[in-house]
Amino acid sequence: RTCDQLRCTACDFRVSLFNDYIWDQSCDYLFFRNNMPELSKLRAKMIKKKGARAYACQCSWRSIDELTDLQTQQQLRWVCGKH
Repeated sequence: RTCDQLRCTACDFRVSLFNDYIWDQSCDYLFFRNNMPELSKLRAKMIKKKGARAYACQCSWRSIDELTDLQTQQQLRWVCGKH
C-alpha cells in the first residue's frame, strides 16, 4: 500500500503515480520540470510494465517494480499530503 496523496517538499508538487508503467532510463530533471503534470507529454517516456508503478513530481521520479520502502530513499522529499 502507498499513500495516494504524496507531496514533494522540494518542489511543492503533488506526486503523480501511474500503475503498470515505469520511466524510460533517458528521463531527466528537465523532462519532468517541463512536462509535469501533463500526462499527454509524460507518456513519451513511459514504458508499460505490468505490476510496476511510476512515481514523479517536478524534481524527482522513481520506477518501482517490487515492494520498496520509499522512506529509505534519502534523496526523496516526498511526504503524506494528509487525507
